[in-house]
Amino acid sequence: MVERTPKRIVLKLGTNLLTSGRERLDVDFMSRLVAQVALLYHQGYEILIVTSGAVAAGRQRLGLVKESTRELKGIPLKQVLAAVGQGQLMKTYEELFERHQLIVAQALLTRAALTDRAGYLNARNTLLALIDLGIIGIINENDVVAVDELTEARFGDNDNLSAMVANLVDADLLILLTDTGGLYTADPHSHPEAELITEVSEITPAIEAVAAGPHATGATGGMTTKIEAAKLATSSGVTVIIASGREADVITRLALGEAIGTRFLPAGRRESRVRWMISGLGTRGQLAIDSGAAQAIVTQHRSLLAAGIRAVTGEFERGDIVDIVDETGGKLGSGISNYGSVELNKITGARSGQIAGILGHDYSAEVVHRNNLALI
Repeated sequence: MVERTPKRIVLKLGTNLLTSGRERLDVDFMSRLVAQVALLYHQGYEILIVTSGAVAAGRQRLGLVKESTRELKGIPLKQVLAAVGQGQLMKTYEELFERHQLIVAQALLTRAALTDRAGYLNARNTLLALIDLGIIGIINENDVVAVDELTEARFGDNDNLSAMVANLVDADLLILLTDTGGLYTADPHSHPEAELITEVSEITPAIEAVAAGPHATGATGGMTTKIEAAKLATSSGVTVIIASGREADVITRLALGEAIGTRFLPAGRRESRVRWMISGLGTRGQLAIDSGAAQAIVTQHRSLLAAGIRAVTGEFERGDIVDIVDETGGKLGSGISNYGSVELNKITGARSGQIAGILGHDYSAEVVHRNNLALI
């Protein structure tokens, strides 16, 4: 498959990178990153930035250090630091981009706001409007209202948020800048012989296993979350690159196609509705299917029938999105269910002709029609 020239780029900047491993923003280093973004913008690129650093900025503003607040650790403190620091972080970005005659805008997102189709489209339209107006969108998760206990309300880390943003705006390229050079065969910090994996055509269980090693410390998202993000983004047709943010002019060089870090090749381009389904944001339940049904939907592009379903997880209604997994628990895709979970628990394993007799009604012979099925 021939990749498009990357015109629309989502750039993710992590806390360790923006602070240079310390407890305060490294403004000089941020200035160099901003200069690269500005250069690309003036060359016609469209760029959105997903940034961490609000908590670190808040800690710096309040004059706190981690050691002195150890006994206060917890989500309330993190929310306070994020509330204080988000303004400081945006102020820094605004001043740095102003040097290049560029305007920035803040966008705080939560997972809960994107779980329905309307919220997803509203966020998409806002971000696309910023791009159309030539404004650099600075995006972060709203940590003030998104808390760890409510796991369904959080993206979990800004790696996954950046993949979701790339999904939202139909980006060409997602760049995940970190403090390591990419995905290695082993932890390069403790294994000098480790080799950089320069290209990944498919994210297999073997690739996921490599990423599970301790490639990064001190941040919310390690290499595992970056691979999760890459999996989501590439399934939406976005090229993903994990690279070191310390590499000279790394952003401009990557945009021009230079081979730096690890490049993850995309699947085919997906339209907006399909990208929303496979994002997992609107998922309400899960259907485990047998090998025959898996082969039918994956290789034969057929609809999912009740006969192939082995287990139903979660509570959902007709018209909700469900994940479809194989016998090992591996996700095959997502789709819109023609039946609710209560009904499906009654007709699991039944033939299509038996549905009306079991339920007293028959919405469809298919549980998930192939036209409403998005495979990853």
